Parts: sequence; C-alpha cells; structure tokens
Amino acid sequence: MPVNNLDERLNQILDRVTSDDFLGGQGLGNEVPFYAFDYPPQDEEKVREHIRFLQGAIAKRRPELKVAFVNLFELLLDMLNGRKLLEKSIDLQAQKGDEALQKALKAPLDAGKVARELVGRYPPNEYSILFITGVGSAYPLIRTHNLLNNLQPFMGQTPVVLFYPGRYDGQSLQLFAQLGEKPYYRAFRLVS
Repeated sequence: MPVNNLDERLNQILDRVTSDDFLGGQGLGNEVPFYAFDYPPQDEEKVREHIRFLQGAIAKRRPELKVAFVNLFELLLDMLNGRKLLEKSIDLQAQKGDEALQKALKAPLDAGKVARELVGRYPPNEYSILFITGVGSAYPLIRTHNLLNNLQPFMGQTPVVLFYPGRYDGQSLQLFAQLGEKPYYRAFRLVS
C-alpha cells in the first residue's frame, strides 16, 4: 500500500512536537504558538488512531513533558452536564430541532466561556503542549476561530495544536473542506 501525503504528514508530528525548537517557540517571533494540523475529514478515524499513538509515543520520547489531549466535543458535553443542561438540551433538540438548540446554547457555550473552562482544567503554565481534537463533532456549537481567538490571552508560550478536519491554508480555516470560517491568521501549519 503506497504512503500518501497524510501518512507522511502524520509521521512528522512526533518529531515536530517533541523538538526543542517547537517547545521553545523558536522561529515564531512574538507570535502565539498555535498550530493547525489539517486533514481530509474522511480520514478522521486514521487521525484519531494516530493521536492515540502520539499519547504513548510522546510520553516515551519526552517523559518530562506534560501533554493535554482535549476532545472539544467532550468538553462541551461536560460543561453542559455540569450546569445540568445536557438532558434539557437533548430534549429541546428532539422537540424543537437544531436551530432552537443552537440558539439556546449560544450563551452557555460562548467561546470565551469554553476557553476559560479549557484553561481552568488544563492550566497552560502546568502543561507543555495542548492538543485539541473533536473539532468536527463540536460544530456548530462552537466555531474554531472564535475558540482560538479567546484562547490567545491565556496560553502564553504553551503550544496549542488543533487537529482540524478540513483545510487550513495559513490564512483561513475551512471546516470539512466545505464550510467557510472566518479568517484566522495567527496559527501556523504544524507540518507541511
């Protein structure tokens, strides 16, 4: 079976995220250390499998690193559950549909609140790297560019790696390679 571009890119991640240059933010100037790993949405399962591999491989290669793997969708569910809104949300969606649910959850799942919850659970000064997955599952409850904008003031020099099922061309995010998001200029492509 021939190696495709995604396989090559996945195989570059471990070396990249465990390198001293990456961890030290070298070559970024004063930019925030936010990175996107974009991939074709149909390869979601392959990427999830590689993320599971990374969890063990990073710990073996650099045991001193404390790495957070955050599934954004699971974080949103935990937030709703914590406020006793999860069951109500499921009922609302069943009775009134997706639009009503989205409108009702706009305030409780505001990107600023999600960012604060995320850094509350995973304080940047205690972690070496933060990996964010589950972006596609969290859509349309939260938009990625809003979350990243709200994370900027909190993250300092802790690298954030966003696994993004879509396209990121260095200028804008395009979820599922179809839906247009607003431009997000502050992230770097993790690997080419």
